[in-house]
Amino acid sequence: MKAQPRRPAEPGPDELLFVPLGGTGEIGMNLNLYGHAGKWLMVDCGVAFGEHDLPGIEVVLPDPDFVFERKDDLAGILLTHAHEDHLGALPYVWPQLDCPVYATPFTAALLRRKLRDDGVELPAELIEVPLSGRLSIGPFELELVTLTHSIPEPNAVLIHTACGTVFHTGDWKLDEDPLVGESYDVERLRRLADEGVLAMICDSTNALVPGTAGSELEVREALEKTIGGLSGRVAVACFASNVARLETVMAVAEAQGRRVALVGRSMHRIVAAAREAGYLQDMAPLVDVRDLGYLPPEETLLLCTGSQGEPRAALWRIANDDHPDVTLSEGDSVVFSSRVIPGNEKAIFALYNALSRRGVKVISDKEAPGIHVSGHPCRDELTQMYQWVRPRIAVPVHGEARHMAAQAELARACQVPEVVLAENGAVVRLAPGKADIVDHVHAGRMVVDGTAIRSTDSPVLRQRRRMVREGSAVVAVVVDEHGDLLGEPRIAGAGLYDSEQDADIEDAAIDAAEEAVHRASRKERRDDAALSEAVRLAVRRTFQRELGRKPVVEVQLIRLED
Repeated sequence: MKAQPRRPAEPGPDELLFVPLGGTGEIGMNLNLYGHAGKWLMVDCGVAFGEHDLPGIEVVLPDPDFVFERKDDLAGILLTHAHEDHLGALPYVWPQLDCPVYATPFTAALLRRKLRDDGVELPAELIEVPLSGRLSIGPFELELVTLTHSIPEPNAVLIHTACGTVFHTGDWKLDEDPLVGESYDVERLRRLADEGVLAMICDSTNALVPGTAGSELEVREALEKTIGGLSGRVAVACFASNVARLETVMAVAEAQGRRVALVGRSMHRIVAAAREAGYLQDMAPLVDVRDLGYLPPEETLLLCTGSQGEPRAALWRIANDDHPDVTLSEGDSVVFSSRVIPGNEKAIFALYNALSRRGVKVISDKEAPGIHVSGHPCRDELTQMYQWVRPRIAVPVHGEARHMAAQAELARACQVPEVVLAENGAVVRLAPGKADIVDHVHAGRMVVDGTAIRSTDSPVLRQRRRMVREGSAVVAVVVDEHGDLLGEPRIAGAGLYDSEQDADIEDAAIDAAEEAVHRASRKERRDDAALSEAVRLAVRRTFQRELGRKPVVEVQLIRLED
């Protein structure tokens, strides 16, 4: 009997594949697949945030079609940690996959709350795995290795297969004083070289940055110095997921005689999940944000979301005097204990300016060095990891092309025999034989558009981008059964002209619509589609002549018959 051909990228029994669908060649939106013996393991399933070329879009996720087509062969999903760029896509993807998800206690607690807040019931089992835990998922034998990052319980994953062992780092750095949670498992890391690691799939974010990322203990010292010198009400903006930073701010506030209030839904969600998992147990009682008015300003400290200038986050609303419970004014201060994520510069600087116009003092790490450290490894830490692991193959991920290229160069300098620079959709065969890219699969982007999920190149988004760029107009035309006008056309333009100041432009567009109807043949007048298109083109040409723009023009043709 003739053997049936394998589907593209279907892993054979003696083959180990790595397929990134997100997070390779970019920062965020991580989704990684490992294929072996006909089964797939997903490691992380995250989102990125909308950019300026996606109007109205706040969340972007990897296109999961490749996984959906193979969902019967998906053995499970393992989460390395609880950041949005590693688990944020699960509410949209998991219900269609219906497979177990494995996570450590804090990550599981946060995911449950996130799903509940989003109105999503657990589609399948959410299985908690202890730190340094071992488990089997299909043909994959997994072992978690505790690392440090800017969130509790970050894990690298040792993926043991019959073809060899992969060390998937997730997000990490080497912090000997993480303040919250355990430090990295140096003893386990030191033993890896003797065990023969086939490949290391490694975070590249800071591969261009010399030295080390720094410790949370250093941040605490810098924040104590900075906040201690401030009067009035103080707000601290940071990533809500950085539980060590939250604990630091709370400790500093208590030492300075200030009471802490959480401002922003994700702050409350993270703190609740952290306490459920056994963290933040000794913190002082929090103040309800609605009770801040009863306390003197110099006795309060606000922990706020919105450090990246997100328009609906707490700090943006405060800066624009749109928050129902919080006001900042002259003499108050906002400390940004966070980094500027590339691409967010414009929004963040707009936030700085909005606060400054209110007389609020803005303090970033430029004004107060040391009030933030990265959660990702710099070059010295990467070098140390390569010296511990000594993989045969290095595959840089989690970074833009320049970051991945820098890590590839460093890996070669560390005497790694094989280095593969991949991209989203690349099918990397790790074994057998020499590591290589052997195929490419679809790896697009989807967006969360209200309650709908769309492709980034969908007609809806293409039209929306054009409307933002060029404006839009709606033309209402009423005709009789023969196609003769029964009244003057009406036009409403959005983002094109001011109907009071630019009445001549509107009149020109109305005249163009009337003329298009009059010039249409009798056959065209009886055809709704043909007549609508004639009016649309005439109006758009008028706007192009008068305004130099090509707006989206919609014609509403109403035909009244006797």
